Amino acid sequence: MRLIVLTIMIFFLSLQTMAAAPTSFSSAKRIAEAQIYHDQRKTFYCGCRFSFADGPDLASCGYQVRKQPHRAQRVEWEHIMPAYDLGRQRQCWQEGGRRNCRATDAVFRQAEADLHNLVPSIGEVNGDRSNMRYGMSVSRDAYRYGQCQAKVDFSERTFEPPLSVRGDIARTYWYMRDKYGIRISRQQQQLFTAWARQDPIDAWERERDQRIENVQGEANPYVSGGSPVDAASPVGTAKSFKRSAPIRLPSSTLTAFSCASRKTCGAMASCAEATFHLQQCHNTRLDGDRDGVPCESLCR
Repeated sequence: MRLIVLTIMIFFLSLQTMAAAPTSFSSAKRIAEAQIYHDQRKTFYCGCRFSFADGPDLASCGYQVRKQPHRAQRVEWEHIMPAYDLGRQRQCWQEGGRRNCRATDAVFRQAEADLHNLVPSIGEVNGDRSNMRYGMSVSRDAYRYGQCQAKVDFSERTFEPPLSVRGDIARTYWYMRDKYGIRISRQQQQLFTAWARQDPIDAWERERDQRIENVQGEANPYVSGGSPVDAASPVGTAKSFKRSAPIRLPSSTLTAFSCASRKTCGAMASCAEATFHLQQCHNTRLDGDRDGVPCESLCR
């Protein structure tokens, strides 16, 4: 009898351990490999077969290396919404970037470790995309990775994903926006709405969402809700997310700038200065699309 009771206790303890949400980016990568993608073997953008031990099989998707053959031989975990976008609106980022946010900001650590925002990618593609915005590239200089349908445009700092994942990207951005209070420009909202219609939710996206909910305790309502596209609020059985605090400029920044002159974006030396002039001086000319982010060339 004792043996049976002990076995049951071990079983439930193991379930609790498996369902523990990640507390850091490092733990999120381990959990994603073991519990989310353990039986999935295709990279996010290019659809290359891969194993976590051996890396991607580039020939399986006709991938053509651009410049980094060694990095192209490994699988990396990519943030669909880049860490830069997770942090740039937060005070910790203004005072010390990603490292400082990891050390001092619990909300940033949670966002960086959110499994909904992590996908396996060819290392070179992850490195090339970096913190580029998603968009449609029209430049002749844009690079396409062989038969992979993704394109990177360094001159326009734009990354164009293949049609097969555009809806996944849109629904992930909306989840991260709602969960962590991250602003998205009006142009991006319009683009993502179109992408979500072009690329409806498929079986793997639903399965992935369910697996992540089993671990984190929270689904992406734009996936689990399941029906019409609505960029303004979650669809279906949406939950009310606890949002992060809006950006607050550090006290040192508040004393470093002055409202004496109403500057244009071209005259701004940094995103912090542009944010000061928008928030403290009410220079709304710096925020042409009214999304709360001034001078997008500096603050994107």
